[in-house]
Amino acid sequence: MKTQLPFLLSLSGLATATAGSFATQCSALAKTLAEKTDNTTITATTYVAAGTTLQEPPRHPSCPPLNATLNYSFCRVQLTAHTGPESAVVLEHWLPLNWTGRYMSTGNGGLGGCIDYEAIAYAARRGFAIVGTNNGHDGNYGEPFYKHPGVVEDFAYRAIRVGTSLGKQITKLFYGKAHKKAYYLGCSTGGRQGFMEAQNVPDEFDGIVAGAPAFDFTGLQVSSGSQIRFTGNNESDTFLTVDEWTMVVNDTLAQCSGLDGLDDDVIEDPDLCQYRPERLLCAPGQKEGCLTPAQVGTVRNTQSPIYDTEGNLVFPRNQPGSNSGPILWSGQPFLYAADWWKYVVYDDPSWDGIVTVKDIEPARKAQIFGIDAYNGDLSGVRDHGTKVLHYHGMEDPIISSDNSARYYNLVQRTMNLQNEELDDFYRYFRISGMAHCTGGAGAYNIGNQEGTQSGDGPESDVVSSIVRWVEQGKAPDYILGTGYRNPATKKGKFQRRHCKYPLRNTYVKGNPDLASSWKCVQ
Repeated sequence: MKTQLPFLLSLSGLATATAGSFATQCSALAKTLAEKTDNTTITATTYVAAGTTLQEPPRHPSCPPLNATLNYSFCRVQLTAHTGPESAVVLEHWLPLNWTGRYMSTGNGGLGGCIDYEAIAYAARRGFAIVGTNNGHDGNYGEPFYKHPGVVEDFAYRAIRVGTSLGKQITKLFYGKAHKKAYYLGCSTGGRQGFMEAQNVPDEFDGIVAGAPAFDFTGLQVSSGSQIRFTGNNESDTFLTVDEWTMVVNDTLAQCSGLDGLDDDVIEDPDLCQYRPERLLCAPGQKEGCLTPAQVGTVRNTQSPIYDTEGNLVFPRNQPGSNSGPILWSGQPFLYAADWWKYVVYDDPSWDGIVTVKDIEPARKAQIFGIDAYNGDLSGVRDHGTKVLHYHGMEDPIISSDNSARYYNLVQRTMNLQNEELDDFYRYFRISGMAHCTGGAGAYNIGNQEGTQSGDGPESDVVSSIVRWVEQGKAPDYILGTGYRNPATKKGKFQRRHCKYPLRNTYVKGNPDLASSWKCVQ
């Protein structure tokens, strides 16, 4: 803006700024923001020295606390943006001393009311001026949406947009020059938020990393909310215990793990797996280590697509091998889906939380603030030069990875482009053995969050990959993932080159722990 800082900060870092001058400028920033930003309340601007431990309780019990020891110095900005008469977005903006000239926004998870401090700290450590928000409400649940359309609008898209606009403005005010490139990093709801911006504001970011996106949000909630109809409660003859789901996963791996050329308890491509749970049927008189016909029917139902009454696909199947964390199959209505219909679609807190096919149409018709983010036209991204790196774990127990391939194929049909043409601006990578955004049995460490960097070059790190693609024009052909047989000690290292869709990873020969022993094939 108009104010010029007493020191100008190099795009390659703030080597010329002393900690003292940086701290002084940080303290003075509150007054500048009060004068230069509209519709905001400045809570604090605080200098945080390297080595400081930040410990703060969460804004809501369903959110994780801030508890981190940080090895870098930064200016912490806390503020609230007032988006309407009854809506507001709480923001954190961390401005590192070792700024690289890059800006980043990060997204949320679930029903979105928690600031992702881990992502903020991770990006700031890497030199990004980074903004995260509470997405317009506090808590990972839906009650704040009730009778508050402005809060729903913040959740659907506005919090990211307002946060990014303010973040860029504050970055320029503080450092005395604008960022050189803008990036986005998010997973799950954060993945949906990334695609929402790509589809609607393609010039907002130069590079977007979107993982396990919750796009086709309505279809996803129908699928998630329908699972209780299949499993019943824990007293139903259709219900499976955690141990029984583990048995199903082990049987799935026994049937399908070797389809990629190596039986290693990781399914590289679930598309090849047509799991048959019938072989777990109990023999006459057998009571343990098997499933009843009703339970086998449950497994079949949970691994089948959801259709509406006219036979139209609502949402793809849950991919086989993802049941090891039976979050959707607990015997209780799934909170996010139940709350969405209770507090948004029906405005009825007494609704029972069990989604049926009759509940699909009201949600589809509402199309609340375009929340689905399921538009296959990415021509704005292409025309602006924005790059989108999309990834999804093949063991995701919450959002089926089949939905990511479904979206990629939608983009290809909508834009009438071949894979090689899409490669110029949009690439999708399937991460075998990754659960929801992280964790799992495979090589899931891909640099998408703190603690997942292997240090094996830009190919092993989605943040470095998107920066190199944007700033050097070198697009990633694969993501080099790392796994450990003992994650706690990081012993037993193995790696995979996670392929660019529609290619799939196949074992060729040699030591299977080496990425070079695998090949991406059609």
